[in-house]
Amino acid sequence: MTAGRHFLQIPGPSNVPDRILRAMDYPTMDHRGPAFAKVGQKALEGMKAIFRTESQVVIYPSSGTGAWEAALVNTLSPGDKVLMYETGHFAMLWQKLAEKLGLVPVFIEGNWRSGADAAAIEERLRADGTHEIKAVCVVHNETSTGAVTDIAAVRRAIDAANHPALFMADTISSLGSVDYQHDEWGVDVTVSGSQKGLMLPPGLSFNAISAKAIKASEQAGLKRSYWSWDEMAGPNQTGYFPYTPATNLLYGLNEAIDMLHEEGLENVFARHKRHANAARAAVTAWGLEVLCEKPADRSPVLTAVLMPDGHSADNFRAVTLRNYDMSLGNGLSKVADRVFRIGHLGDFNDLMLIGTLSGVEMGLRDAGVPYKAGGVQAAMDALGKTGEGARAAA
Repeated sequence: MTAGRHFLQIPGPSNVPDRILRAMDYPTMDHRGPAFAKVGQKALEGMKAIFRTESQVVIYPSSGTGAWEAALVNTLSPGDKVLMYETGHFAMLWQKLAEKLGLVPVFIEGNWRSGADAAAIEERLRADGTHEIKAVCVVHNETSTGAVTDIAAVRRAIDAANHPALFMADTISSLGSVDYQHDEWGVDVTVSGSQKGLMLPPGLSFNAISAKAIKASEQAGLKRSYWSWDEMAGPNQTGYFPYTPATNLLYGLNEAIDMLHEEGLENVFARHKRHANAARAAVTAWGLEVLCEKPADRSPVLTAVLMPDGHSADNFRAVTLRNYDMSLGNGLSKVADRVFRIGHLGDFNDLMLIGTLSGVEMGLRDAGVPYKAGGVQAAMDALGKTGEGARAAA
């Protein structure tokens, strides 16, 4: 047995606050009874404010993968072309899912070191004179690489190309941590999940849906039942669901929404940026390299770090877990064993960050990874320069 609390510093699932755990401890209620309507309505309406939309939000008892599928099957038909951008592992998984559904992904290759290139998307759409591409799908925050895509810029690119494609964005690892505006940025379907910035365990996923997407769903030819927006629409109007919802997770979701508003969304976003900047200061001081090359694209919720040549990221992670009971994210597919990922998202504060970075620095030492001492001090210096303003804003 290891004394003390395990440090879960992967970039999701994130740590679940005690307030949310206590809310989920409430007795399970009758999801057809009159009392449940208040729970369901609060969750459905509350998520609109988190997505920053006036449109419909659908909540599924599923992982984010289910919400990916729901976005596609409700709007598209077999053989439709879908433009996707390779920002990393999760963009590739969404592409593979689209193929399995009978869609035809048009994949723009990326180098896994930045967000999606809006100019490349515009160029590809301009070349599609017959409008065979029916949707553009991008990952807002690519968890495998620590890179964020400028969603507003992609919207501008679609408009500049004068293309009618639907616009879909995956915010599974960014919603509730990174500024996101479904309506203002002209997104048609936004996908998200519960286990990252919303501070819940895995098990809930979401679609925020524009009027254009709802209209497209009326003509879509892909088969759907469990994922059908139509099935959700009627019961959702009164706070109910067409099948058994994840009742206790909805209790937790309502508590999470309250917590985000109590802190203030803008303060939440600023806190994540501040912790990200401090984490990056530590990485630089250690003499290591951040995977995301473009500073403007670097994620506020995690930092992916390249290991020096000849050193195993997985061995370093194993040593850190064994010696300090801290879990760090692993490298995925193309960057397997070359990258470790530090999560700094959700219910997270200055002391948790410094504890995390201390564990990383000690783990580097113990694993024999070449580094320069002083990363933790660099992070503390970065926090000290911004701490007073951050506390005042809170």
